[in-house]
Amino acid sequence: MTVAAMPLERCHALVLNADYRPLSYFPLSLWHWQTVVKAVFLDRVNIVSEYDRVIHAQSFSMRLPSVIALKKYIRPSRHPAFTRFNLFLRDNFTCQYCGSEEDDKSELTFDHVIPRAYGGRTTWDNVIAACARCNLAKGGRTPEEANMPPLSRPHQPTVHELQRNGRRFPPNYLHDSWRDYLYWDSELEP
Repeated sequence: MTVAAMPLERCHALVLNADYRPLSYFPLSLWHWQTVVKAVFLDRVNIVSEYDRVIHAQSFSMRLPSVIALKKYIRPSRHPAFTRFNLFLRDNFTCQYCGSEEDDKSELTFDHVIPRAYGGRTTWDNVIAACARCNLAKGGRTPEEANMPPLSRPHQPTVHELQRNGRRFPPNYLHDSWRDYLYWDSELEP
């Protein structure tokens, strides 16, 4: 489907920080076309690349931006938020007991390595991704009691670690104009 035939709702713009790096890799930092047009008129972004698609209003016409860069640098957080999504991303959407990669993300759960009944807390250092089958099999026992040692030790990830892991899971749609900004630091093939 060409961009000109694509519904406006799918004409998102890749958002780069002022240093021309994506604000986030996963989920990819994308803005809806209406938010982008507003940011352009408020002079908060620079247009880096455009779609072939033109939008029209009474007093102006403009090509829709496909890549924008913020004019003001936003300092990335040093420590990512402790969320279910970030936990799964840290663990590469893989069960840390059996190693299965969950194609159906709704089947992925999280497990307290040291159960809460034993004083285990809901923190980066005690929670791992687990498939529903393994989580049920382990139950409220420790890994030693269940004879289910985790494949990796739970830890608080860095933002860079999550970004690196996120690159393994590309979004469903990548416009050609985004590629130079998403993979600029990837190793080149000989």
